[in-house]
Amino acid sequence: MKALVIGATGATGKDLVNQLLNDKDFEEVDIFVRKPVNIQNDKLKVHVVNFENPASWRDLVKGDVAFSCLGTTLKDAGSKEAQRKVDFNYQYEFAKAAKENEVEDYILVSAYGANPKSKIFYSKMKGELEEAVKGLHFNKITIFKPGMLERKDSERVGEVLGSRIIKFANKLGLLESQTPLPTDVLAKAMIKSSKIKSYGYSSIKLGNIFCFAEKSNE
Repeated sequence: MKALVIGATGATGKDLVNQLLNDKDFEEVDIFVRKPVNIQNDKLKVHVVNFENPASWRDLVKGDVAFSCLGTTLKDAGSKEAQRKVDFNYQYEFAKAAKENEVEDYILVSAYGANPKSKIFYSKMKGELEEAVKGLHFNKITIFKPGMLERKDSERVGEVLGSRIIKFANKLGLLESQTPLPTDVLAKAMIKSSKIKSYGYSSIKLGNIFCFAEKSNE
């Protein structure tokens, strides 16, 4: 299979790409990034693209399965408008290109609590992205909705502190549904889902990952 990945330089993306490159079922892994990356592998093809100009890279989004784990924080983006550009616009344009190029399987990392009707900006944005991607009617769509992610060597102070608090609570038998999820575990689940070729409409849970899976009837 040929995999397409957006968000390859993030914590989840790095784990995903590493696992894909070591998976015998994938002969080629194409990643779409804003800056060159220091990864060398015969199976890897790196596309340095300008996400502001989809027309310049749209024809490159061709393969068997597309993985979308791109995302940023409000702090890093600097504004809600800038965050939405990364978390919604770029991802939707990638999904639209994949659909136009007849990619059959689309796998999206969303977020726990995503809801297009939410009053919380982040949850609303993620919910709107889910609906927009589902509206493209891929043959198969899988959406992962993890809660707090446990990233290797994270420099996000609030995230690290929150993870420690929840883990402590877990030892007391509390907040078990909110157990931080290691990004490599999420990546493994994403790859596993790509190998399931027949889905009906379903909502499933893998550990503490909530997933929505749909097979189009068109």
